[in-house]
Amino acid sequence: MSNQNQSDVQSLDALAASYKALKSEIGKVIIGQDEVVRAVIISLFGNGHSLLVGVPGLAKTLLVSTIAEVLDLDFKRIQFTPDLMPSDIMGAEILDESRNFKFNKGPLFANIVLADEINRTPPKTQAALLEAMQERSVTVSGVRHILPKPFFVLATQNPIEQEGTYPLPEAQLDRFMFNIPLDYPTYEEEVQVVKSTTANNSVNLSTILTAEKIIEYQQLIRKIPIADNVLEYCVSLATKTRPNTSGATDKVNQYISWGAGPRASQYLVIGAKVHAAINGKYSPDIEDVQAIANYVLRHRIVRNYKAEAEGITEEDIIKSLF
Repeated sequence: MSNQNQSDVQSLDALAASYKALKSEIGKVIIGQDEVVRAVIISLFGNGHSLLVGVPGLAKTLLVSTIAEVLDLDFKRIQFTPDLMPSDIMGAEILDESRNFKFNKGPLFANIVLADEINRTPPKTQAALLEAMQERSVTVSGVRHILPKPFFVLATQNPIEQEGTYPLPEAQLDRFMFNIPLDYPTYEEEVQVVKSTTANNSVNLSTILTAEKIIEYQQLIRKIPIADNVLEYCVSLATKTRPNTSGATDKVNQYISWGAGPRASQYLVIGAKVHAAINGKYSPDIEDVQAIANYVLRHRIVRNYKAEAEGITEEDIIKSLF
């Protein structure tokens, strides 16, 4: 094994140790929700954005602010409302005292941006996030401004309150690496939550990782080798979701309007690499792909009326692909 490989192996061991430390530190504040915390950390190490979907009161906002705290990252929260304008999040040109135009940065200029209730704002403002999420930059008055590194958008969305909400366009959804559902806590977890939140307890969190270390881990993930058969499995999973194509299954042809694009294949590979790394493996296998496939594919397949009428969920269809 060359020195380079040896140092990569040591870095991967350090990444797995950092992940354990992150989880236990976040666990001081967030009770339960292990799967959710794991998925968010995987998307951070994979340099991807996440959409957290759940009913109000499941600590979505608390989770994101806690993660920002233990990662020593600059954190901004944007509350999305129907009257929010693109300049409210990107920033705008203003006249300074000497009557020159100066760019005043908006809350998008942070390492972690919490887009709270993203589906409450009109498409014009949602579209302002598209460039930021893909290019890691924003263009205002023809001038391109680079966002700080690392840059993550963690958005929350309530599934039930459809009054006054705007569905996210497909192009916007596709920018999210993961779609992470949050469920109600178990009875025991809820007892613990109520105990800790109704007493005068304050938790001091330690910083586990710096911005530089996260960027280093993101680059390390890209270097992880992946076997051809595992990579082809990722691509075949994505292509199987496309109705009326050669790889599509009967279930897909029957219940899906359209399937996942090539970004799904890329995120399946990246997600599998991170999942392997945090579990102490040096290369991903098919189990790693299956462990994160739901998060990657759930928001990239669109069910037709037949599926909705028969109560067939995205998860049912994804499971049938395995």
